[in-house]
Order: sequence, then structure tokens, then C-alpha cells
Amino acid sequence: MSWFKRKDKGIQTPTEAKKEAPDGLWFKTPSGKIIHTRELKSNCYVSPEDGYHVRIGSKEYFEILFDNNEFTELDEDMESTDPLKFKDTQLYPVRIAASQKKTGLKDAVRTAYGKVGGVDLVIACMDFSFIGGSMGSVVGEKIARAIDHSLKTKTPFLMISKSGGARMMEAGLSLMQLAKTSAKLTLLSDAKIPYISLLTDPTTGGVTASYAMLGDFNIAEPKALIGFAGPRVIRETIGKDLPKGFQSAEFVLDHGFLDFIVDRRNLKSKLVTLLAMLK
Repeated sequence: MSWFKRKDKGIQTPTEAKKEAPDGLWFKTPSGKIIHTRELKSNCYVSPEDGYHVRIGSKEYFEILFDNNEFTELDEDMESTDPLKFKDTQLYPVRIAASQKKTGLKDAVRTAYGKVGGVDLVIACMDFSFIGGSMGSVVGEKIARAIDHSLKTKTPFLMISKSGGARMMEAGLSLMQLAKTSAKLTLLSDAKIPYISLLTDPTTGGVTASYAMLGDFNIAEPKALIGFAGPRVIRETIGKDLPKGFQSAEFVLDHGFLDFIVDRRNLKSKLVTLLAMLK
């Protein structure tokens, strides 16, 4: 049959010849605003109509922050083993391998150094797509080594947190990372090297209880969920309704746990300003 059939009302395309729009061409925010993904990317993955900050990972943050997306990655091949021989619905090594295949990442954090607005900066950025951004031994070790690089080169350090908390598959070994990373940050403080902590959606659990809240400046993206236990767990534990906006970045700022909230579109310029102040 011909591709098109001409009728009185014009040219119509047969069903089998119709083409659907490619997946992911448009993005719809929770408030219903629709934006082309190309425009979203050029806008630092923030919806211009309602300011919604789309969850992004290390690849996107590095593109936004590092000048010309040029950086040197640290410990890029480090990956988790299975010291506890842990199994839940599947073996831990199987879960790790599946996450690596799905995300293209080795673990839930990437660390790198380069220039941001012409200023040298070491960045550690978490990826929520890798087992919920959970903090295991590799995450703690990579952050510790990134801080070592900051100490060695006397370069400021930026931590971008996005995590569900400690990784249960590594149990006590995960909890040890709270102490290790906090101790390393103490060395950074003693050396008078600036540390900026950026909390993004969500930042919870042991990450909030350690390095995420230890910055010389603690800053956050708008409406990011920030807390230790999640709102549902707290509500069920205390048996009371929580205040409106509880654990949002705005709520946390109002109660004195953040220095300021920064729109992702202004993040790079704000960081450059902060680093100039902290010289």
C-alpha cells in the first residue's frame, strides 16, 4: 500500500507509518510544567517556569561546575567488595554489578579536581542512582582520599551530597565512614583549607549525621529534603503530624542549620564568590 492515502479531508498517515516522539524528549515537573529536555539541560536542569530542580548526578554537576567540563578524576576504578558476605533479596556482589551496569558508575560517589571559574577546586559528588546514593566503604574511602588531595595541594573542597544514608549491606563498615570522613574534615579545618557542603535532594541518614553538615558553609538547593530519618518514619514514631515543609531546605534554613539556599543556575558563580571570601 502507499504511504499516504489522499481523502477529501486531506492527507492522512496510516497507523503503521506513524512515528512516536522519542522517549525523554519532554520533561514534566511535579507541578505540571512541561519543558523540552534540551532547554532543561541548558538551564542547569531547572524548570524555568516553576524553579523545580531535577535530580541530577555527578556527570551533570561536573558539566555545570568545572570550566569547559575539564577535570581529572580521582580513584575512578575503586569498587566495593563483599567483606560481610551479605545477602538480602540477592547477593551483594550481584546488586553491585547490576547497579554498575545500569548507571555506568563504579559506586555512589565520584571525586575529581579541576578549575571552577578559574579557581582550583576538589569536588566529591554523590549519585543517588547507585543504590540510593548509599554510603559504604568505597564512598567513605573516596571522600577521604579526595580530602587528602585537598590537603596535599591546599585546594578547597566541595562535597555534593545526595544520599539515603549508610549502606546496610556493609553494616558496621558503613557506619565507620561517618567517623573517618569527619576526622579527615577536621584535618582540613586545621589546615585552614575551605570546605563547602552542598546538600541536594535528598540528603538523609548517616550522610547528614557526618560530612554533609560539617562545612565551613552548609548550603542547599531549593526544596531539597534534608534530615536524618525520613518524615514518614518520624511521624509514625512520635504519632504526631509534622510542621508544614518539615525537613525541606527552607525549613532547615529557618532553623539555623544552613547558611543559605542557592539556585543551581547560580551555583557556580556563588561558589566562586565564596571561595574568594575564604582565601
